[in-house]
Amino acid sequence: MSGPLSGVVVIEAANWLAAPSAGALMADLGADVVKVEPPGGDPFRAYDQRASGYDHDFALNYAFELDNRGKRSITVDLTREDGPGLVRRLCERADVFLTNLTQPRRERYGLTEEALRTVRPSIIYASLTGYGTRGPDAERAGFDYSAFWARAGVMAALQQPPGSSPPLNRPGQGDHMTSVNLLAAVLAALRLRDQSGEGQYVEVTLQGSGMWTVGTDFSAALVSGKAAPRHDREAPPNPIWNSYETKDGRWIVLVMLQPDRYWDQVCAAIERPDLVLDERSAAERFAEEGRELAATIAEAFAGHDLAYWSGRLDEHGVIWAPAAELPEVIADPQVREYGWIRDVEHPEAGEYQTLATPFQIRSAELGPRGPAPAAGQHTHEVLGEFGIEEDEQARLAERGVFG
Repeated sequence: MSGPLSGVVVIEAANWLAAPSAGALMADLGADVVKVEPPGGDPFRAYDQRASGYDHDFALNYAFELDNRGKRSITVDLTREDGPGLVRRLCERADVFLTNLTQPRRERYGLTEEALRTVRPSIIYASLTGYGTRGPDAERAGFDYSAFWARAGVMAALQQPPGSSPPLNRPGQGDHMTSVNLLAAVLAALRLRDQSGEGQYVEVTLQGSGMWTVGTDFSAALVSGKAAPRHDREAPPNPIWNSYETKDGRWIVLVMLQPDRYWDQVCAAIERPDLVLDERSAAERFAEEGRELAATIAEAFAGHDLAYWSGRLDEHGVIWAPAAELPEVIADPQVREYGWIRDVEHPEAGEYQTLATPFQIRSAELGPRGPAPAAGQHTHEVLGEFGIEEDEQARLAERGVFG
């Protein structure tokens, strides 16, 4: 398949999730993404999804497959004398250099923006780190659990009910959000290069992306100087912007931010027309009786199963959704209508399903263009294409550059 980024060459010197996930999206868009791995491979290759609580015996590391699909892999030992120079030579023909190496390692290996600019002035240098490449934490390592979830304020903002421990995010949750930011920045930088002919520097951090994720609360905190209010579902400011449990132990969320517009419809849906008969606005009633009204709604939902409420709420135009388990999302007709799940053929494991590109362009073909490569699968193929002859490849191999 061709794509919007067909002809764009990306050299990815990155590991784990956030930056490689952005590389996978670029591959979905048609870019030729060359993943530079250490001789033992990206450490994420060794990740076992059972560490996330699953008890299934997985045939593949499907998480790694998701974030590295459609790429080509070469192995280069950057600690060897000729290793960094080899990567710089690849960058002579690249459009984008994508990395999450810490700043000290970039300097040690000669893979800084300045170093690459000397061999490819027009390159887009795309940097992903936990906290940035300058300031007091420029050398601090960061995963999405720490930089995105905890230190950016997301974790504490989601703590509920008051006094409870804050929740942990799911694996890769912040990484995948950040990868979309990184993709957007790279696309904008490519556009700027088209206009000016000049290379660009792109920087995205997990911490900054986490702050953007809770931007609504963040904007309030900037003015008030206060932390985000804890949501108490038993006494919510708006009882029809809240979660409730059904008779069969399922949860639904009501999302109506305009109480006066929707209050009558909710009352009809839960068969409590008596609650409508009040001269006060819904907002006024909620301020005075929020706890009591929430208890009334909770009692109504507890009287019937989710299947009953599904039809009932839709019938009365209530804005709601079930707290769907992932197998239910997989089977969701709306998900299938949009093709958010795609098939990929793996040479050893056979066909498997994975997520599609999280956006669509009507006139373009987007999506997985193959499985993730084996570590070093394309080393000699890529080096040959980039003008490194077989005899030189042999000498580099003798020096241990390929591991």
